[in-house]
Amino acid sequence: MKTAIIYILISVLGGAVGQILLKKGMNTLGPLTLSSKELIHVILAIITNPYVIIGLGIYGLGTFFWLAALSRVDLSYAYPFASLSYLLMLIASWGLFHEQITLLRLIGTFVVCIGVLLIAKS
Repeated sequence: MKTAIIYILISVLGGAVGQILLKKGMNTLGPLTLSSKELIHVILAIITNPYVIIGLGIYGLGTFFWLAALSRVDLSYAYPFASLSYLLMLIASWGLFHEQITLLRLIGTFVVCIGVLLIAKS
């Protein structure tokens, strides 16, 4: 069980870091338009962006650890831990991207974390 929790936490961290890098990469590209006229250009811009490439790789590595965890524990036990990425994203959004975090977002994230703690105790 302890190994599975380590795998889950690595998966959550990999997913969060991957998402942060994807966001950073998309910020460097600016707002995209998915029109048929621009689609090829948009696809090329995305797949050649180093942040996006590295972000997808780390996200994929997180998925690998997630699969290893699922081979060891019930999905109903493992899946709530994925919600910890909400906390990581909240912190990263504020710290790295200087997003405004409202009181309701803080409360919601806190409630999710309490739920994860309850599941972990079960």
